[in-house]
Amino acid sequence: MENRIPLFKIYWDEDDLKLVNETIRRGAYWTIGSNTTTFEEMISKYFGAKYCLTLNSGTSALHCVLLAYGLGPGDEVIVPSFTFIATANAALFVGAKPVFADIELQTYALDPDDVLRKITPRTKAIIPVHYAGSPCLVKELKQIADEHGLLLIEDAAEAFGASIGKQKVGTFGSSSILSFCQNKIIATGEGGAIITDSKDIYEKIKLIRSQGRLETADYFTSSEYMDYVTLGYNFRLSDISAALGIAQMKKVDKIIEMRRRNAAYWDKKLASVRQLIVPQNPEDYFNVYQMYRVFVKSGQPTRDKLVTFLGTKGITVKVNFYPVHLTKLYRERFGHHRGELPKTETASEQVITLPMYPSLSEDQIDYIVAQIVDFFNLHNDQAT
Repeated sequence: MENRIPLFKIYWDEDDLKLVNETIRRGAYWTIGSNTTTFEEMISKYFGAKYCLTLNSGTSALHCVLLAYGLGPGDEVIVPSFTFIATANAALFVGAKPVFADIELQTYALDPDDVLRKITPRTKAIIPVHYAGSPCLVKELKQIADEHGLLLIEDAAEAFGASIGKQKVGTFGSSSILSFCQNKIIATGEGGAIITDSKDIYEKIKLIRSQGRLETADYFTSSEYMDYVTLGYNFRLSDISAALGIAQMKKVDKIIEMRRRNAAYWDKKLASVRQLIVPQNPEDYFNVYQMYRVFVKSGQPTRDKLVTFLGTKGITVKVNFYPVHLTKLYRERFGHHRGELPKTETASEQVITLPMYPSLSEDQIDYIVAQIVDFFNLHNDQAT
């Protein structure tokens, strides 16, 4: 369709092609090699963390972190429902129970007050999500975790490079996870990582990601026997993907700057659209805008019509996110029902994710805004 505008586009250049081609042409070390090590070192340096391990997805990273900290049956993990389902599923992977807390309406992430209400003697961890590229109220959540002796595991999958003041998101918690899926700030196709200052957690995850094998040399080229000392998985990131990660890291600041420029233009153009809520960042919060989300004041029926309308105009939009606690899986397994998390449920009925990527042009944003204004005029929506 003419004027087709996707939800996201991966930002790449010749350096991405060059590094991937070099990796392929060497004809070896396509699984774990020098690129993997370099990519992990670049991430560690960027965050100021002692350790980084790459994995094949952010979901695997969450799974590994909970395994490494020893969470299991009988334990509870407090998570948001306004998130991608992997955040909650990670608790199920290890036999723990995800306990949903509501969100606050400043960053649309975990509400510290509701987190406090959800803590029980079985609570072992809190997993806040830095939603859509914005830091959550992580300082307040860290204080709660510290006071109650709980782990704080940051899900920073959507917020690579975000910060509060001079401190980067991902460095507040006990450990943190990142994602390099194709729609994230930097992309390797699929991929993820953990960052931590704990050598013990680093060593455990190193075992878990590679079949529980105690590697004293490169497994694929060494003839020596390496023992299997724990249960593990194949969660490795390929060295080809790591090559993409290196190339993406070299331009991450540029990518974030372009996203923030587009977000500022979105904010300016939508400021007069009174039918929408355009969230504002708390002071000193550096948002990287992995997604650009707005909220339709009049709720789900109008929001859903707007989604359909924009699709007919060649514009891809999405709902991020539907509540996890109301999915069939969680309703049937835990008996969750509508009304448990009122702020989450209201936000999910109003939210719409608009196109956001570095190469998005002002002309494209102008076109989308014009269609949004036309929609509300056509539907005579006078919400204020």
